Amino acid sequence: MDNIMEFLPFLIPLAIAELALLGYTIFHILTHKNYKRGNRTLWLVVVIIGIEFIGPILYFLLGKEDE
Repeated sequence: MDNIMEFLPFLIPLAIAELALLGYTIFHILTHKNYKRGNRTLWLVVVIIGIEFIGPILYFLLGKEDE
């Protein structure tokens, strides 16, 4: 239990950043209609399943259509 307490100052901001990125990504997917590759359903699945930063980053690199 003491090991977890030592890492909490690092884990809490990381978790907050992860949730913020996930929230913004889902918001962006739901409010836009055009994607470079794939469709809305595909990107929602990728982002939600790939929650560990990878899914949202993949969306912004590969799926987000330039406006």
